[in-house]
Amino acid sequence: MMNTLCAGVVALGLAAAPILAAPQTTTAEKAAKMTAGGKVPDETFMIKAARGGMAEVELGKLAVDKAASDEVKKFGRRMVDDHSKAGDELKTLAQNKHITLPTTVGPEDQALHDRLAKLSGAAFDRAYMQAMVTDHRQDVNEFRVEAKSGKDGDVKGWAAKTLPTLEEHLKLAQKVKP
Repeated sequence: MMNTLCAGVVALGLAAAPILAAPQTTTAEKAAKMTAGGKVPDETFMIKAARGGMAEVELGKLAVDKAASDEVKKFGRRMVDDHSKAGDELKTLAQNKHITLPTTVGPEDQALHDRLAKLSGAAFDRAYMQAMVTDHRQDVNEFRVEAKSGKDGDVKGWAAKTLPTLEEHLKLAQKVKP
């Protein structure tokens, strides 16, 4: 009888062990894991902003070299200058928060770069400016959301500080006629 009782207690203990050993996840942790592979939304925003900023710099350099229109070349130079400055600020912010930012552009931005690199003259100017309008519309929306709803005050502040420059870029991109 005693052996049966002991065996039952051991079996019950073994069955409950995985439940007791399972790490408990808070609601906030679950929400964070559901957004971008476990990264918290502010960190995800920073990573995306870093990739996008690097792409703007690379595409701006391409515009300076390949554009036919002086207006498009000037816009490209502005992208290099403004996005380099914002990128440096973001790198400092990330270092202070012990966040590792990417050092290369994403695959979509690389594909756009490769496609634009094959164009020249007016065809390049049109495609580049169209891409800049599309990209800056998206950037403005993402930065607005972060500036309004971000959880980390420093990241939220950087987004709010950078937003007017992106809004200006969008207006310029819409005005430049290649």
